[in-house]
Amino acid sequence: MNSPTPANARISIIGAGPGGLTCARVLRQHGIAATVYDREPDAASRDQGGSLDLHEEDGQLALREAGLLAEFYALARTESQEERRIDPAGRLLGHRLPDEGETARPEIDRGQLRDMLLRSLDEGAVRWGRALASVGGPAEGPRTLTFTDGSTVETDLVIGADGAFSRVRAAVSAAVPRYTGVGFLEAWFDDMEVAHPELSALVGKGSAHVSDGERGLFAQRSSGGHLRVYLMRRVPADWLAEGGLRPDDTDRIRARLLGEYAGWAPELLRMITDNDGPYVDRPLFALPVPHTWPPAPGLTLLGDAAHLMPPLGAGVNLAMLDAAELALALAGSATVEDAVRGYEVLPRSAEIAGMLDGGAEFLLKVPDADELARYGRSDAGLAV
Repeated sequence: MNSPTPANARISIIGAGPGGLTCARVLRQHGIAATVYDREPDAASRDQGGSLDLHEEDGQLALREAGLLAEFYALARTESQEERRIDPAGRLLGHRLPDEGETARPEIDRGQLRDMLLRSLDEGAVRWGRALASVGGPAEGPRTLTFTDGSTVETDLVIGADGAFSRVRAAVSAAVPRYTGVGFLEAWFDDMEVAHPELSALVGKGSAHVSDGERGLFAQRSSGGHLRVYLMRRVPADWLAEGGLRPDDTDRIRARLLGEYAGWAPELLRMITDNDGPYVDRPLFALPVPHTWPPAPGLTLLGDAAHLMPPLGAGVNLAMLDAAELALALAGSATVEDAVRGYEVLPRSAEIAGMLDGGAEFLLKVPDADELARYGRSDAGLAV
């Protein structure tokens, strides 16, 4: 195969999440065109989720390469670096307040991050309503993208940034995500200062984590007075169907949760009883560790498509770092294949995935002294 130069290559990125868009933006910064394809009908068709903390050593590094770090700081909430660790009785075990001017891990709404990245791309760079069905074509290229509407596109490089259940991954690897045994149930709260002032005081300006070894909850501020709470439980992946429940059976789900969390402090139970709207079921999946694949000309992966992990703060940051490093490899290589092979040998993904393997269980465990120490100071026994 005569691999093209990156500047002359047709580059297709599947998935308009933070990883895919960061890759397209960094490529654009180096004069390399790419087209992003996404299954959603438009940029506003789906809620983008909660808040993200972007780290100096990866997510922010990627935004610096994208030329967007100053814009990120203008949008980010440094005060939301505050963290609280609470026990099921409602006692504050640990409390971390950010230093003045600290920017190690500021928070930004996922939707705000995506909008910022979209604004940074040329009009037409993202093709909406293009759900990928399969990747074909000969190994010597070009590759053929077939979409669910029957349309096809020929391309010299396919970058799979299409998440947990990536269609591109199937073209390079037989690995499939496995259920971790832990599920999240998401609850939303709006107009916190007026409608939920007690919960606002409980959580503070950032996040709060409670667990008892079998179940837990993680509450996280978003901008605009919103809060998302993730109820974390060891349940079968299809626990709703097994219990004869539908996702919109809010009252029956709430009654079951109150039974499961019986004995927790009343102020914590308000995170179960006072949510605005239905719950959202989010079972946690992860890829086998390590996940590697043999070299496949014209194909590569980044983010969750390459190394799906439990949600412990690494996922989006690593996806954006993947994206920047792949784009920089393309900008600095003579051919597409040289760039892809250089990018794929970087070791950090396997190392971080190994560290977080089984991490879903960590979300439920009772914190020990070492974990509490990371909060900077312990206020054990103080009521929130």
